[in-house]
Amino acid sequence: LLVLAAARPQWIGEPVALRISGRDLMLAVDLSGSMKRRDMQVGKDWVTRLAVVKRVAGEFIERRDGDRIGLILFGTRAYLQAPLTFDRPTVRTLLEEAVIGLAGEQTAIGDAIGLGVKRLRERPAHNRVLVLLTDGANTAGEVNPMDAARFAAKLGLKIYTIGVGADVAMMRRLYGSVRVNPSADLDEPTLAAIARATGGRYFRARQTNELVDIYRTLDELEPVIGDAEQFRPTAELFHWPLAAALLLAVSLLAGGLRRALPRWTAQEQQAHG
Repeated sequence: LLVLAAARPQWIGEPVALRISGRDLMLAVDLSGSMKRRDMQVGKDWVTRLAVVKRVAGEFIERRDGDRIGLILFGTRAYLQAPLTFDRPTVRTLLEEAVIGLAGEQTAIGDAIGLGVKRLRERPAHNRVLVLLTDGANTAGEVNPMDAARFAAKLGLKIYTIGVGADVAMMRRLYGSVRVNPSADLDEPTLAAIARATGGRYFRARQTNELVDIYRTLDELEPVIGDAEQFRPTAELFHWPLAAALLLAVSLLAGGLRRALPRWTAQEQQAHG
């Protein structure tokens, strides 16, 4: 038993997956007044731009297992709604609860980028990503979007920009319907320049299926990093044979004492008899 204990036997369990650090992914979503336009479809229903974003971006959030996700909401001002966290369900809930106009009716793209840079700058450079979605142009805020983009580029922070909203719609007039562009205010050149300056990419989503494809493309461009590492839990078992050896030794010693005790008592009685 002592030899067995000295061999230090171990129990080795089934492999257990360990979470590894992924990307730091900040989503910036436009809540300006124009996001309430119903020019995008889900099934047969015409819904607001924000409703489509909530649905598609929410599914994207759920797929990012292993990433830290944060959420910025912006309109006239930009607010951090959720700091970077592994708690994806909470981030999705906060996105679902967002209300158009909550941050003001205008669009502060530069401030949203600046806030994203501020929250991401302390994270590892090779894993930092900002995804900015808007349907307009920079009409508010204190930070110029291109200045913010150039600063992000110096820090190695990649920005993907998404312009959302249909570019063709029929508007009823007194003498019939006319074709209009509901996304006439979308500043695509600036959004493309922001992405290009930071090594990212600009996407255009006119309908729901295009936005779905964009977020799937982002999954490919910024995949969840690696497979989870595994380890096998181990437990030392040497104490069992060691304990058994000690119990056996105690038992043998106790048995020897019991056998010796009667003989000593009989001899003592004979000596005193």
